[in-house]
Amino acid sequence: MPPALLLDAGAGICSFMQSIHRSVFLAPSAAVHGRVTIGEGSSLWFNSVIRCECCEVRIGRMSNIQDFVMIHVGYDVPTNIGDFCSITHHATIHGATIGDHCLVGIGATVMDGAVIGAGSIVAGGAVVKEGSVFEPGSIIAGIPAKAIRQRDSARENRLNAWLYHRNAQAYLRGDHRSWEGEEFERWKAQIWAQIQRDEDLAIETPR
Repeated sequence: MPPALLLDAGAGICSFMQSIHRSVFLAPSAAVHGRVTIGEGSSLWFNSVIRCECCEVRIGRMSNIQDFVMIHVGYDVPTNIGDFCSITHHATIHGATIGDHCLVGIGATVMDGAVIGAGSIVAGGAVVKEGSVFEPGSIIAGIPAKAIRQRDSARENRLNAWLYHRNAQAYLRGDHRSWEGEEFERWKAQIWAQIQRDEDLAIETPR
């Protein structure tokens, strides 16, 4: 039996063949259909959609799929999203692989067979063409998208993922203002200090 979901009533969930960790936050209007795996501590926000009529979608732990994101698969290409990723508002991921600790900006599109290396940022509005491959620690922008420079953004991206994890836990309590106040600032400073000590975040980027 699959684990129970932490979700608000009304979420569009089709549970056949799914493995969604019990800690995942699912907003009421999130829709998930097909073979989907979602790891511990991740979150799907309002009006996000995951569909896979073939292949599969896999999302790691502590990743956030934000409002109005569309995740789909290619006819023969799955979609894989790593740990501590932020797929931000209105982005489309279609049969692509997103490495750990990545951020895909608002309105960006990543197409079939593309690979985004760990610790990278895809800028808002970028269009990553089919089959494009980017090294870890890339800053990717434009139409068509190109690597405009190399910078390891893994720590900043992990912090963003932690922020969304905190927000999801707050929403489950009915608290929609979890990113303000002295307690929040103390929490953020503590998380940032912890991230600086995390040993799994070294990304080797090309010289």
